[in-house]
Amino acid sequence: MNGLKTFPLGGVHPDDCKFTAQKPIEQLPIPERVYIPLSQSLGASSVPIVNKGDKVKTGQLIAKGEAFISSNIHSSVTGEVEKIDEWIDTSGYRRKTVIIKTTEDVWEEGIDLSKEIKREITLTKEEIIQRIKDKGIVGLGGATFPTHVKVSIPQGKKAEFLIINGVECEPYLTSDHRLMLEKAEEILIGTQILMKAIDVDKAIIGIEANKPDAIEHLSKIAQNYKGIQVQALKLKYPQGAEKQLIKALVNREVPSGKLPIEVGCVVQNVGTAFAVYEAVQKNKPLIERVVTLTGNSWHGGNFWVRIGTTVQFLIDHCGGLPTNIEKIINGGPMMGKALVSTDVPITKGTSGILAFTSDISRRVKIYNCIRCGKCVSACPMGLEPVTLEKAAENANWDIAEKYFVLDCIECGSCHYTCPAGRPLLDMIRLAKNKVNQIVRSRVQ
Repeated sequence: MNGLKTFPLGGVHPDDCKFTAQKPIEQLPIPERVYIPLSQSLGASSVPIVNKGDKVKTGQLIAKGEAFISSNIHSSVTGEVEKIDEWIDTSGYRRKTVIIKTTEDVWEEGIDLSKEIKREITLTKEEIIQRIKDKGIVGLGGATFPTHVKVSIPQGKKAEFLIINGVECEPYLTSDHRLMLEKAEEILIGTQILMKAIDVDKAIIGIEANKPDAIEHLSKIAQNYKGIQVQALKLKYPQGAEKQLIKALVNREVPSGKLPIEVGCVVQNVGTAFAVYEAVQKNKPLIERVVTLTGNSWHGGNFWVRIGTTVQFLIDHCGGLPTNIEKIINGGPMMGKALVSTDVPITKGTSGILAFTSDISRRVKIYNCIRCGKCVSACPMGLEPVTLEKAAENANWDIAEKYFVLDCIECGSCHYTCPAGRPLLDMIRLAKNKVNQIVRSRVQ
């Protein structure tokens, strides 16, 4: 492990609040009913292949990702399909969902449930990519981009580095931290599998310095795995963003509007590496994930949660919320979004559920911009958030596009640092949505 590295431009330093970092991952019980949305990855929704009244087993394919950017979805439980209906998800919108009433847990044949760690990788590169696709693996760092697409290197491009993101820079979240402590060897084997899939001989696992136990643990085990290096990173947000992580680890800059493969890099989350290990070595689909449940005054822990379990079931398992909770957030406090209901299901992209009291969840009073430039200094992408906010307020989408609104990674650093309480991130998200619509209309 070398000295601490980081990205050079912008960033902020919120308190990390990793209250659940020392809480081992617990297995959450299976609920009476699960709600499995058909849209759980970036791209098109999956197409259901089950109907009302069908009996399904745990791990059984229930929806196919038929579009190029889409992913397969599997039943996370054994039971009967009650109906396929609209159900509210973490976005606040109603989406088509497979609702299953559970029975005794019976797994689909061929899934290896043993505790044995399987180290020998026997599948070919092409078989690995197909297995990842078949088992519905998506990026578990939050973006949920289908992993089989990401590891299918476009013709004319070449990967040089696989970067494994163990940063988990969002305050409060500790699901990746616990996974690195409890499933380190599986993550390293998953990293080897991904290296084989993209045909590289170098992999770097980046971990922020506030996880010294994970850095030490993975570094020790990584000595047995050729080509895999563990690199400690300075504590700075948003250290885990793809472009910032690439700059910190290999000193390459991804051009505006381009993907990491343009600079020879492929980035995957540690949770994704573990899911790839389970898919390739154990034939197990992505039907559960680690979720952190915590907040500023209440700390539930880290849990293995079956996909489709409601947030309310998770909360009830931990004894229910304190009476002074005002806001519940899906994800981290910087990039996550408030939930409109606790009846929404945990999905492949749910890394954490945060419960906040009113003293930190309420928005501050908004004042006029004082032109201090703090938002510009904090932006890790070198943008002008104040200019983009004004463009959004005036519906001037040409200006928003001219000032590279699509390069915004929505990290919230500008919003966090603004002394006037301006809703910078909200307005920039609006502008990104509008500009994206305009760009897509040009292509059609």
